[in-house]
Amino acid sequence: MQLFAPRRLGAAIAATVILITPCARAQPAPPSPADRLGALFADVQMQRIFPDQKSFADAIAKRPDAAILSEYAAGHFDRTELAAFVQANFDPPADPPPTPMLPQGLTLSQHIDALWPALTRTDPPQPAASSLLPLAHPYVVPGGRFREIYYWDSYFTMLGLVRAGRGDLVEAMIDDFTGLIERYGHIPNGTRSYYLSRSQPPFYFAMVALSQDATPAVRLRRLRAMQREHEFWMRGAAGVRVGSAAARVVRLADGTLLNRYADDRATPRDESWREDVLTARAAAPRAQAQTWNDLRAAAESGWDFSSRWLGDPQRLGSIRTGAIVPVDLNSLLFGLERAIAAGCATARDNRCAADYARIAASRQRAIGRVLWDARAARFADYDWQRGHVTRVASAAMLYPLFVGAATPAQAAATARFVERFLIAPGGLRTTLAVTGQQWDRPNGWAPLQWIAVSGLRRYGDGRLAQRIADGWIATVTREYRASGRLLEKYDVERAVPGGGGEYALQDGFGWTNGVTRELLTRRQADAGAGPAPR
Repeated sequence: MQLFAPRRLGAAIAATVILITPCARAQPAPPSPADRLGALFADVQMQRIFPDQKSFADAIAKRPDAAILSEYAAGHFDRTELAAFVQANFDPPADPPPTPMLPQGLTLSQHIDALWPALTRTDPPQPAASSLLPLAHPYVVPGGRFREIYYWDSYFTMLGLVRAGRGDLVEAMIDDFTGLIERYGHIPNGTRSYYLSRSQPPFYFAMVALSQDATPAVRLRRLRAMQREHEFWMRGAAGVRVGSAAARVVRLADGTLLNRYADDRATPRDESWREDVLTARAAAPRAQAQTWNDLRAAAESGWDFSSRWLGDPQRLGSIRTGAIVPVDLNSLLFGLERAIAAGCATARDNRCAADYARIAASRQRAIGRVLWDARAARFADYDWQRGHVTRVASAAMLYPLFVGAATPAQAAATARFVERFLIAPGGLRTTLAVTGQQWDRPNGWAPLQWIAVSGLRRYGDGRLAQRIADGWIATVTREYRASGRLLEKYDVERAVPGGGGEYALQDGFGWTNGVTRELLTRRQADAGAGPAPR
């Protein structure tokens, strides 16, 4: 049975784009530091002149690239000499500011609210040699090494900003993301030139839903941005052949059209250059370019890295992200399509509303069939190259509940699986696999706690939602009392700081602050202390 009629769906998308997308051409992407500096960039990264590979990607040249490269090409540098050369020619980014000293006796919610100013940034004019993509309005960064805005992080950060009464920052950040879509045709992973070849999980529609700005012109601008983002994710849909993929779209053997994570480049990531080179070497005889592209695609997923993408859970070099149709991405695109249909209906564009409602309904049917594992009674990712759902059970199974794409029976079965396998004493596990990767057991992450809590509540399971919320709040509170910090991730089995990954554990931390603030407010409201403020 064919869930998406390929020709009709491609035609519907094309017709919708013609009808509602403004005539706008994306700006050309500025070159990344690796593009600009070539062999010098590779040499600096491979010799680990900076402990964190992101540091050189964010450094700013003190003089024109041509002059620096000419001097480099004329010399022969050992590691010490190369470090001195870099110091003479580049300004590295400043160290992250320490966690601000806040008054004693603050509640956790008060502490979080007091951190927002410390994480808020505005962009001054940037020199041509900077990798930063400047934004017009203030925004909140995650913290630590993450000194620019990140796409999917920001939705979860915004949850806390709303609760703190910072609607001004929410509107500013939505406007920043709208501007990025208008400039580049999509929202990049983060606001650096080296992130432009990929996006991240598409939460823009959910951000717009947090807005209190009902101005017709603002709504129309954001609607058009949603339509353009959808076009980015569906690029190549009309021409992709059965049993193949193009960019971020996959057409299965039966004609079903779904999406995958991807990246437009097949080179090492600027910010993780050495790690990617070594990973590809270890994956030989597999083609290096394929390994690099799959590593980049995993970075687009936000789950970098996880057993979800690995052929062998213990070997990062076995990564095959492009072969996986992810349940989270397709659920979010269903949410985006529903949001566009609703926006078009409000704008009285009935043809647009009908087209996107039809596309969303087709995707919902596909999610319910292709991404539902009937034997395990849970949602799952699908390996389109091998023709079956994957065996990796992950918290991504809750995304269809978050966007309302699950049937009541599917939601109930998913909840039973989650309660039996994924809940730990300190919150929701990310997966059941112990691999040393940061998006695997025993780590738990703030965004996944919120997806679970929100999705379970949507389907009426407040008890299980509260159990997850209570465990997470207890974990965050315990570390806050011990160290005064809010962290990027936590070990939810032992309720201690999380581990794994390519870089040291970061604190700050935007999405942990936002989700925890939201959950604390909701718990207070449920306890009868008053309505949860908006």
